[in-house]
Amino acid sequence: MPTMTPLLVPTLADPGAGPGADLTADAALADAQLAEVALAAAGLSAKDRQFINRFSYGYTTKIASQVRAAGGGRAWFERQLSPGSIKDGPGNAVDDWFPVLWYKPAKLWQRAQNDITPSWILMADMGRWTMMRRAKSNRQLLEVMTDFWSNMLHIPLGDDEAWPYRISYDKLIRKHALGRFDDMLAAAIVHQSMGLYLDNATSTKDAPNENLGRELLELHSVGLDAGYTERDVKMSSRMLTGYRVDLWWPEFRSYYSKTDHWTGRIRVLDFSHPNKDGDGRKATDKYLRYLAQHPATAKRIARRLCVKFVHDEPSSDLVNTVARAYRRSGTNIATTLRAMVSHPEFAASSGEKVRMPLDDTIATIRALRIKPAKPKNDSSFARSIYWVAQGQGQTPYSWPAPNGFPEVDAAWSGPGRVLDSFSVHRSLTMAWWPSQGARWRKPAAWAPDTAMDFGKVIDYVSLQLHGKKAPKRVKNGISARMGIPLGRRTTPSTLLESDGIRIKQILVSLLDSPTQMTR
Repeated sequence: MPTMTPLLVPTLADPGAGPGADLTADAALADAQLAEVALAAAGLSAKDRQFINRFSYGYTTKIASQVRAAGGGRAWFERQLSPGSIKDGPGNAVDDWFPVLWYKPAKLWQRAQNDITPSWILMADMGRWTMMRRAKSNRQLLEVMTDFWSNMLHIPLGDDEAWPYRISYDKLIRKHALGRFDDMLAAAIVHQSMGLYLDNATSTKDAPNENLGRELLELHSVGLDAGYTERDVKMSSRMLTGYRVDLWWPEFRSYYSKTDHWTGRIRVLDFSHPNKDGDGRKATDKYLRYLAQHPATAKRIARRLCVKFVHDEPSSDLVNTVARAYRRSGTNIATTLRAMVSHPEFAASSGEKVRMPLDDTIATIRALRIKPAKPKNDSSFARSIYWVAQGQGQTPYSWPAPNGFPEVDAAWSGPGRVLDSFSVHRSLTMAWWPSQGARWRKPAAWAPDTAMDFGKVIDYVSLQLHGKKAPKRVKNGISARMGIPLGRRTTPSTLLESDGIRIKQILVSLLDSPTQMTR
């Protein structure tokens, strides 16, 4: 990843103690205050932080407390594997912010036909709801894994036909995100939204459409390395016929059509089924579970998990370990994740993954302790933040192709992306845009109450923002950019003049650093 030089607002004059200041002030007082703010981050090891970085949308003092209360990062992770046992008032409250999302698909479609809630507005609201849940939910691992599987079994929010059922599809992924992959795959592939997106909703025995049958093999299960053939693709597509959706006036319905299902023996790879019945749903379920449990699927999912949560080039030992746990557990996702985090390669990979732009935006909201409120209008934070993310080039589930967002670091490490993120850091810190419908922490809350060396001021702010002191090279960079020696005694009044501009400069610089931009 390129070196990240902070982009800051203009620098004020040197805020040293100044002539006549008491340069003999008790340094112990400053150290005591630094120790006090450090207490909020105390007790977190590098290993604990690794779990926070990889399986949440960013550090907060609240999540630090949850990790400590659980007995460490691994214990917190174990609790997160059972999201139903975690109270989530903050996350659930977001549901009330976008009430139209919870209408039934037929009503959503009708509202769009009547130009009450056009599809693009509805899907943008789903993106907003997703962002706010990621920022606020106590069930952070569920949010992370919902994103992971949604990216693998991808349906873009902007698809012209899939949208009426896309919210229902999200519920399906959430339901299975920490359960079993075979259950998830069996439900997702025959879901109305998937059928509409990849044309299976109009596929019949007389004219089988091969889009979903092909992507099921290539992207959703075994992958190209499994060596399937064009004949396998045709058979896969025939197996999936019968799942129909009508999207036109006056019809709006989804149903299974026995008369449209192709019958006859199906052979795909090592799967074989007589498929004699016009109702092919049981046969289809067996086929999808066969693919979910296939060794090639196990290895492909294992590698994808390791690239997402460990590093871009996972060892064969790590991948094989995770794949073995996946197969032996009957595609149990929690067991598979446990095998991954238990491998020494996981702990050794700290800081090796770059945050995607959208993840960085969410992490910035969390780090700055911005408190979005229920949106009152289009200018409200919870609505406008979607356009901020779009300006960065990534909103939830907006990748236009069926393969989902790339998850390797190189895809998100270009200078343009870095500069875009710097701009967002600055805008959110300064409360420039969005500026309504949320509460920001005041600069005085970030600043120490007593004079201390500038290097300690940076640590004081960093401990609150990221839960740890700033690395030396980051402190050196901030010192050089702001023109303040690290050893210069700095008073609260000089930090807070001009609406706390220097505190904001420090915040922006820390957000621009690798501590924030990597996970």
